[in-house]
Amino acid sequence: MKRFHLHLSVENLDESIRFYSTLFAEQPTVRQPDYAKWMLEDPRMNFAISTHRQPVGVNHLGFQVDSGEELRAMHAQLHAADSQLVQESEQLCCYARSDKYWVTDPTGIAWETFHTLGTIPVYGEDTPVFNHGTSAVPVQDPAPAIPTKADRTGCCG
Repeated sequence: MKRFHLHLSVENLDESIRFYSTLFAEQPTVRQPDYAKWMLEDPRMNFAISTHRQPVGVNHLGFQVDSGEELRAMHAQLHAADSQLVQESEQLCCYARSDKYWVTDPTGIAWETFHTLGTIPVYGEDTPVFNHGTSAVPVQDPAPAIPTKADRTGCCG
């Protein structure tokens, strides 16, 4: 069986090892002064591409779970990795309706953990939570509001 490989450049190895060890709930299988590697059996990979309003390159990474219970079970692990966790319910994005959690790693890469509730016939609206490609720091709005087109900076695309 093949395993998907992803290699990220990071600024602070120790900080990133702490984040990913928490996020993955296991320590690296290989650790060197300038390198760390995790050989994960779970999760399986969901890979998507799009041409929606984002700079070319990594938009975000994430985990797709099979149930709402599994998503809720991930909450504590994600919050431990990034206390600025952002939660979304029934978000319409990427031709799907999903419940989601978002966290950001120490280098600013957004991570989405989601459970798909159903499909929709259109792309949907980008999530005004992250500014992918430049700074992926979560922004929590004090009051829910419908963003203008200029405010939409992308959930997944």
